[in-house]
Amino acid sequence: MSLSFYVIYLLIFSLISTCVICNQAEDNLLQGLNSYRTAQRVPPFVKNDKADCVADEIAEKLEDQPCTNHTTASMVTPGSVPPRLSNYQDILSECKVDPNNTRDALILPVCIPNRIPTLALTNYTQTGYARYLNDSRYVGAGVGSEKEWMVVVLTTNTPGGSFASGDATSVRAMAGLGLMGLLFSCFLVL
Repeated sequence: MSLSFYVIYLLIFSLISTCVICNQAEDNLLQGLNSYRTAQRVPPFVKNDKADCVADEIAEKLEDQPCTNHTTASMVTPGSVPPRLSNYQDILSECKVDPNNTRDALILPVCIPNRIPTLALTNYTQTGYARYLNDSRYVGAGVGSEKEWMVVVLTTNTPGGSFASGDATSVRAMAGLGLMGLLFSCFLVL
């Protein structure tokens, strides 16, 4: 009887500690991004809970995608579905985000083998992503991570990028109107 309690205890502890480590890495990345912005004389990001939810969901969907040894970047225009995310509407619905309030926001994913924390920050501050981090139009951020993937979602304080709540299953949402711009890059650090 005590052996089964011990096994259950170990399972629960490992699940909780994995979650804590993951959240710590996300918090550390956001803190690093804010330090970078402060050094650039740009106000720090405010943590946006809805963007955080979207970042977590996207990271979860990407977790089984392998890191590749090339870099790709493409902007997805409003009304189109982001690559690799055929269930994007479901993600917004799960996070209670109105798609019309996401079109000015950005999703910035990176894939880092072994997810070394300092390399995650470097992949945001020393790449093309830096121009968005330096842009004062982006005032909020959410961070998500799974396995080798880190995802940062940047929000604005405009109606088109605020991630405000809404009925994400409306007819307009299902038609794909107001999808957020997406920078989809996999930066590989060797």
